[in-house]
Amino acid sequence: MEEKDVKKIVRESYGKIAERSSSCCVPTSSCCGSDTYYENISKTIGYTDEDLKSVPEGANLGLGCGNPVALASLKEGDHVLDLGSGAGFDCFLAANKVGKSGKVIGVDMTASMIDKARENARKENFDNVEFRLGEIENLPAADNSVDVIISNCVINLSPEKERVFREAFRVLKPGGRLMVSDIVLLKELPEFIKNNSAVYVSCVAGAVLKKQYIEFIKEAGFQGVDILGESSFTIDLLVNQHSEKGVIKDLNNTIQSIKIQAIKPK
Repeated sequence: MEEKDVKKIVRESYGKIAERSSSCCVPTSSCCGSDTYYENISKTIGYTDEDLKSVPEGANLGLGCGNPVALASLKEGDHVLDLGSGAGFDCFLAANKVGKSGKVIGVDMTASMIDKARENARKENFDNVEFRLGEIENLPAADNSVDVIISNCVINLSPEKERVFREAFRVLKPGGRLMVSDIVLLKELPEFIKNNSAVYVSCVAGAVLKKQYIEFIKEAGFQGVDILGESSFTIDLLVNQHSEKGVIKDLNNTIQSIKIQAIKPK
């Protein structure tokens, strides 16, 4: 798919998710669910009951593949940027950790997601959180301005991953940290998967090989690139869309959820 087509498909798909508060970026055959359903998904990828209770209602859309806030070891006063912030779930968790002296900025390219996140912040008086409309390949943030960048199952959706990491490097302060949960591949996907738009927005078809993903981070200038955790990522979602079930079954050993940290040198 062309880059412009990818962005259009992703923007439209996540706009619909924001409007109906449903999730498609999860390893499941269903794209509809209740708050309890989203909570159960979140618990399986590393969120606690306390996390789920501490954010505004409607912020958790079950869209992640990990918990980057838990990995980031945030402290009072930190300035944090969330790449692909959605309805604000991870931003609100981060805001609770950085306190009134800190700040959290969420960036998302989908206007309806930004509107939803801003409304969530208003409802619960999160004064230390700001949401900006923009693309993660062209971050609306100043050079050397944040202490920590987090992202949760979003960079895989970008057709320009190298540029995303260069932008992350640009806006981080020297000594700043990148904490990412994302989807990577252990081997290449078949063409029928790569070219399927529904599978793309399900955080699968746009993923790249793990080795390549790590190289993108290093090439951007980051050091101390470290894999903090890895787990398999099942793709039951695809079974109902393709008759080649043997291929689909094999792909369950191809896709991996990965947690990575990296440092911008001082």
